[in-house]
Amino acid sequence: MTSAESIYSVEDLVIDLYAADVTVRAVDGVSFGVGEGETLAIVGESGSGKTVMTLGPLGLLPEGVAVNMRGRAQANGSELLEMDQGQLSVLRGGFFGVVFQDPMSALNPMLKIGPQLASQAMRFAGRTKAEARRDAVSLLARTGIPDPEDRYHRYPHELSGGMLQRAMIALALAAKPRVLVADEPTTALDATVQAQILALIRDIQRDEGVAVILITHDIGAVSSVADRVVVLYAGQVAETGTALDVLTRPVHPYTRGLLASVPDFRSADAAQALREIPGSPPSQIRLEAGCRFADRCALVEPACRQSRPVLQPVPGSSAGHSAACPVVLREQGAAHG
Repeated sequence: MTSAESIYSVEDLVIDLYAADVTVRAVDGVSFGVGEGETLAIVGESGSGKTVMTLGPLGLLPEGVAVNMRGRAQANGSELLEMDQGQLSVLRGGFFGVVFQDPMSALNPMLKIGPQLASQAMRFAGRTKAEARRDAVSLLARTGIPDPEDRYHRYPHELSGGMLQRAMIALALAAKPRVLVADEPTTALDATVQAQILALIRDIQRDEGVAVILITHDIGAVSSVADRVVVLYAGQVAETGTALDVLTRPVHPYTRGLLASVPDFRSADAAQALREIPGSPPSQIRLEAGCRFADRCALVEPACRQSRPVLQPVPGSSAGHSAACPVVLREQGAAHG
């Protein structure tokens, strides 16, 4: 997807995080875009840079983190990397809605749920106090919270984990954003509630027409909600394309490993039912030349360790399906030659 078609896009984004005596290259030259009414899933292991890449340009990294961001991040005709915190706060409220993986860190524990939603609607959507209250109750009902009139007057600690996450989604929607960012929204929820939350996000995207950026480490969870997928590894894009292409015709060995690691409970063989990718992600403090997946890859060649692979179109796939693995792309090119 080109920048012209995207309502939010980043190009060649680089994010360095600084701690005492070390620099971590958390994001290294990433580009992606999301269009109106589209769901983009950003997938990768913990530590791959998904959250930093997505929340960094919005000014939502933890306080006290020294950060240097380069590249471009554009939304609503504005360059986010040139904004101060006050400007970003306005943009976050009206253009972006954010669902955090821990709603207790985003909801004020000292305030009741309903007034928190209503204040968002008054501040960013220009609603009166009475209108904002009606909107808040409607949003609580819309996100599947039973007895929304009662829950309006409850404090966060009085709701279960699943209900809190639904309240967090309602809060993110209160200002009627154009882009909804969901950062690991199903973490720490049981499987049934996870499925409900993902279905809710899918329904919101369909009914409200908002663009959704779903950040997750569970590639199996995106099949029912995502239109396109970005697979991130060690701060770089390993593969990207439509959900159908990436999930059914994966090219990069890392993508294949993620898909193979989804448990198959139909298998009687425990080794087949639960697989893992051998090894660990590389340190992003001391980066080596070449492919960052090389030490974990069964297809590695000497050339893989010498230069960084770039995204290239996948032969025989639909437009936009690209992968950063010359070994597999060479084999597929020969097969389609």
